[in-house]
Amino acid sequence: MTIANNPETATEYDYDARAVVARRLLKGSAQRSYDPIIELDFDAPLPSDKFFLPPRVVSIYGTELWESLTTQQQIEVSRQELANILSVGIWFENLLNRALLVRLMRQDPAASTTHYALTEMGDECRHMTMFGKVIEHVGARAYPMRSWERGVMHLLPFAMRGTLLWVITLVGEELFDALQRQIKDDPELQPIVARLMQIHVTEESRHIGFARDGIVRRMPIRSRTETVLAANLHGLAAPIFRLLFTNPEMYQRAGLPNPREVAAIARANPHFHASQITSFAPLAAFFRKTGLMGSFAERRWHRAGFLP
Repeated sequence: MTIANNPETATEYDYDARAVVARRLLKGSAQRSYDPIIELDFDAPLPSDKFFLPPRVVSIYGTELWESLTTQQQIEVSRQELANILSVGIWFENLLNRALLVRLMRQDPAASTTHYALTEMGDECRHMTMFGKVIEHVGARAYPMRSWERGVMHLLPFAMRGTLLWVITLVGEELFDALQRQIKDDPELQPIVARLMQIHVTEESRHIGFARDGIVRRMPIRSRTETVLAANLHGLAAPIFRLLFTNPEMYQRAGLPNPREVAAIARANPHFHASQITSFAPLAAFFRKTGLMGSFAERRWHRAGFLP
């Protein structure tokens, strides 16, 4: 089978072209992969005047509440928000690895695509280790999942098939990736957090490329049912991410009174909305381009503040 020059205009699934992409990503992984235990300096002290997230992306930045806090209180809020974001990242990468393992039970173990999926799972295991060690190093505690969240996470891998696998992958990866690209070089950021983000952006770019290619390759063969489900079910994630990013427990741990009221302030914060929109914009554009932004999903993302 010949390799399609433009997969978006192909009329069938091009296995050869997909294998070429997998081999290229495998080569990239061999050339640029990182061991966080070596790459991150866990012995270095934390500068007392550096933020754990740049102020402009903290959920309550720009509000009267934020302005009333001392610099050290603002830094503490950023520490807790970082720990929360990294905790969510650990949950999601756990989910992705389990979904890929379920899928590999049906795949050819000698295929390049299988080899890259295994390589990606190795990356994700290192990322989970990196996130957990950074949470510990910055003096925070991980944020646990609620029982209903654990239930959803246990069931999701069995539903993540075909286009929906790659759609859910992108929802979990691109929101964080776009945010990290905005802030990884910020001079106000703690050095260890900046290095974490640089590593994660480098390795996640391959994962995102593999998922996007997976969606595009399936376009010629996906059924209408597959398209409708994949184009709309991702909208269910929108209110969940909104709640996760404004978790009241963050504000409680940061010492702010009335944490539920603080969460409500964050959810109404135009600065927070602007950050959400910027993070979701590349993925929204890709979903529209590939016919995967259904009306239900679009309403949900808009209502949750990720679309203007």
